[in-house]
Amino acid sequence: MSSQVPRDRTVLEQEEAARLALFAVRSTEATRRLPVADEGRHFDYRLAFQRDRDRILHSRAFRRLKHKTQVFVPHLADHPRTRLTHTLEVSQIGRTIARALGLNEDLVEAVALGHDLGHTAFGHTGETVLREILTGKEPSVPLPAVVVKKAGTFKHNYQSLRVVDLLERRYDHPGLNLTDQVREGILKHTSWKKRFPFPLPVADGLCLDRACHLEGQALAVADEIAQQTHDLEDGLRAGAVELGRVEELPVAQRIIDRMGAAYGGERHAWRRQNLLIRALIHLFVTDVITAGAERIQRLLKRHGITSHEQFLDHARSFSQTTIWFSRSVEPLFHDLKGFIYRSIINHPQVNRQDWRARRVVTALFRAFWLNPRNLPSYVLLRAKEELGVTYLRDLPLASVAGEVASRYHTSPGFARLVADHIAGMSDRFALEEYRSLEQPGAEGPLTGDLR
Repeated sequence: MSSQVPRDRTVLEQEEAARLALFAVRSTEATRRLPVADEGRHFDYRLAFQRDRDRILHSRAFRRLKHKTQVFVPHLADHPRTRLTHTLEVSQIGRTIARALGLNEDLVEAVALGHDLGHTAFGHTGETVLREILTGKEPSVPLPAVVVKKAGTFKHNYQSLRVVDLLERRYDHPGLNLTDQVREGILKHTSWKKRFPFPLPVADGLCLDRACHLEGQALAVADEIAQQTHDLEDGLRAGAVELGRVEELPVAQRIIDRMGAAYGGERHAWRRQNLLIRALIHLFVTDVITAGAERIQRLLKRHGITSHEQFLDHARSFSQTTIWFSRSVEPLFHDLKGFIYRSIINHPQVNRQDWRARRVVTALFRAFWLNPRNLPSYVLLRAKEELGVTYLRDLPLASVAGEVASRYHTSPGFARLVADHIAGMSDRFALEEYRSLEQPGAEGPLTGDLR
């Protein structure tokens, strides 16, 4: 390690290269679409992916995650996970996997913090409703055929990329100007296709026809582990499922047998529950690390790779499940995942939340589409800037209907703009907007022009 203090970016890059495994992404390999403006800075002490992490952390979209539902509506109790706490748990698990395998922790953390920025309010229900509306499958919001044909669909990982590439505005250009490696990891944390009907602002640098880098794979499996284990814990706390039923699962039996008296002799159910959740995370993370290391070593040996430069020649030939569960543990994980869906995701309380969410998202889209003047002024100004339509607040009232019919309701871009606006809402803000538009009262909240 260098004795230079303070250590600048060049020294940090050298230390990083010496520390990482030969199959890890180096910060010196990071690529961006635009150069980073110096803005008067005279000392550069951040690595490329560290800078990306910081940009995401300071974004508005990241702050809104604290009021977005994971599974159980946060305001019903003090403890349910939100999108924000889910994101932090994914980051923790992802960093653990990355450190054990010698991968780039900064890259994994940046992808983790950004991976769910495109999630709507109300969990996956909001995502489903926007997809149905944009693809013409929601009869209460009948978009014209020409709009449906070109507007595209909705999927949260693609929307996350749209957020960081276009919607966040903190610089003299749209988006956060993240590295291509972070952008790729955000998109590929769940399923993607080379050709998908979604308007990505920039597809360059995403390597859509190949597997993600190993850091992205570590993040993707960390997302799966965090989601299933914390959904299980939230379900247990909410009383959606009893601990005894969970203990009957094959994966739980494996853990209980391994712990022996440490588990069986515990008299307090809440302690057994905590033991079980911790042991599940330990089992899955350890398995991923062990299985991933074995697969990587086999691939290095098969291709005769002994240096990072040689690895770069073969990096994209690795499969998307290089860092994944072993064949013996994967069925246990999927069995647990199915149990959580049947017992928790499909629980009456969650179903009722989903029903209310469907009504809210549909009503908001309908209100904004039928009368765009219901939108905040900053959204209408964005429509003027990006779509070339007339700013509706500048028009005489008698001319508004004609402009909306001829320009707004024939524009796939306007449908996408409405979807962007709704997708960015937190649960709380969406509910406030719904009450203001659908249940007006004498003291309704002001619209969020300055949000």
